[in-house]
Amino acid sequence: MTMTTVIPANAGRTDPGYAGPPSAGGEELVPSRYAVRIGEIDVLVVSDGVLPLPTKMLGHNVDQAVRAAWLNDMFLPTDAFDWSLNAVVVRSGDQTILVDAGLGLDPNLNLPRAGLLVRRLEAVGIDLKTVTDVVLTHMHMDHVGGLLVDGVKEQLRPDLRIHVAAAEVKFWEAPDFTHVDMPQGFPDALRAAAKRFAQDYRSQLRLFDEEHQVAPGVIVQRTGGHTPGHSVVRMASGGDRLTFAGDAVFTVGFEHPDWHNGFEHDPEEAARVRVRLLRELAATGEQLIATHLPFPSVGRVAVDGDAFRWVPAFWDY
Repeated sequence: MTMTTVIPANAGRTDPGYAGPPSAGGEELVPSRYAVRIGEIDVLVVSDGVLPLPTKMLGHNVDQAVRAAWLNDMFLPTDAFDWSLNAVVVRSGDQTILVDAGLGLDPNLNLPRAGLLVRRLEAVGIDLKTVTDVVLTHMHMDHVGGLLVDGVKEQLRPDLRIHVAAAEVKFWEAPDFTHVDMPQGFPDALRAAAKRFAQDYRSQLRLFDEEHQVAPGVIVQRTGGHTPGHSVVRMASGGDRLTFAGDAVFTVGFEHPDWHNGFEHDPEEAARVRVRLLRELAATGEQLIATHLPFPSVGRVAVDGDAFRWVPAFWDY
């Protein structure tokens, strides 16, 4: 497989979501988007920012010393870990598809380094009015919140289609938080965001049971686990393949796929989903992008003994 960079429209504009100084050429010193091409399908990874979270979220079913050892091996601090927040824009045929929508704004949680997606889409020249479809991997607030930002709904097309698993919408009518291990305030914020999203966008929801073709070569498949309706997006064109895995895979999940993430509503099933998906990706050699892998998160999966190894793609620029 080859990976060819696609130059997005207005790529030279300075991103208003970036606080640092631009370089002499007007580009961000730290980029917030990265483009790949899968056959005839354009894929643009856009960073919504980062979430600083306690490291316990990476594996609350293992001893603190075990987590600390992994973090030390990765040259990472042992108290808090910055989770990347990645969304993608997919262009297939005459459709422009936004996969997940970022965090949006929640001042009660004090997460000022995330919620940048809408501004960064604007900076890269993507008008919200051109988005024909939205695919949600699930309805956690860091995947739907961008659609709840004031003024965003008014910019979207009235015939916008929002694709989400029926099991996900059903789950959030009375969500079960008995198996999660989240920081204080997050369960209430997740409930509120999912409830508001379902109310605001109910008429535009396009529900599916297990699998649905969104556009030529773009299929969304329910996996369950992380949430009952959690889904991944599979893209295939011209012999190339890529999977956007949402929250099925986290950074630690390659070496320790059995570690339970604090945001998983069914952690044991989530681990089984993770192992099945990673085995499949290792077998096919296709590319992987995931919400919380380090930006731009484009890479592949290799088998490493009884676990797996993350192989980041060489940047094409």
